[in-house]
Amino acid sequence: MLLIVADVTGLFDPPGGIVWVLAVIGLVLVGYLLSRTAPVGNTSAPAVLRAPVHGRWLATNSPGQQVPSHGTATRGQRYAVDLSHPTVAEDMTTKVNPAGVRMALRGTRPEEFTCFGEPVYAMAGGTVLQASDGQRDKRARNTWIGLVWMLIVEGTVRELIAGSRAVLGNRVVVQHEDGTFAAYAHLRRDSVAVVPGQRVEAGELLAEVGNTGNTTEPHLHVQLMDRARVDAAAGIPFVWGGLDVGELDPAWTPLAKDPTANALTEMPRNGQIFRVAGTP
Repeated sequence: MLLIVADVTGLFDPPGGIVWVLAVIGLVLVGYLLSRTAPVGNTSAPAVLRAPVHGRWLATNSPGQQVPSHGTATRGQRYAVDLSHPTVAEDMTTKVNPAGVRMALRGTRPEEFTCFGEPVYAMAGGTVLQASDGQRDKRARNTWIGLVWMLIVEGTVRELIAGSRAVLGNRVVVQHEDGTFAAYAHLRRDSVAVVPGQRVEAGELLAEVGNTGNTTEPHLHVQLMDRARVDAAAGIPFVWGGLDVGELDPAWTPLAKDPTANALTEMPRNGQIFRVAGTP
């Protein structure tokens, strides 16, 4: 950046030729490495929490597959997990949700995904610190055009203009008694049922699953952190009690890989269907 400023303003002569090219590449690499730097959180035994959903669900980008689960440790995501509904019904053959990327001009409406509008519950008791639900729900980015748009243009604009607020979309952050913080992201517009300062108990309704922020389709993103400020947070490992873990979703079977050595085996792996015991 300093070299560019110097070249434009004429304050001093920047190096030319290959030196200029190497300097620019070096600055880009330094910027990239800094953007991937994240604090290291608690690596002790995972916290045991309640599942934030009821019924039958599908896990993706899960710590049950690998850690970091989302391919990055930034923004407290080291052990984060995404939840949506399976693409098939209980019989494992009847299709009930869109799967994969399709050839079309417009993405699927969020209402066509069965998880859209499903209740989201607190994983542990605590105090609500953040509660936001003003961002609109968008169509899924499940077309090739929509996916390219999101990866190249939309995601970049979100990062540059509003940072984590735009990436997470509508969200709730709860501080627990043990000093940890849970973030619930991509919530449905106008669905948040709590306000900052409110005390909530484990299992209490917080909001509904939506499609806001940096998403390809409706889903719930949850993570446990060591502080409330997402950009500075380190992820903390957690597992859910009372899960009945089943088969892989048929749409995920061709992509299935064995979990890595550092995976949290108590959590469902990518593409694995599970049911929260004792819930409808």
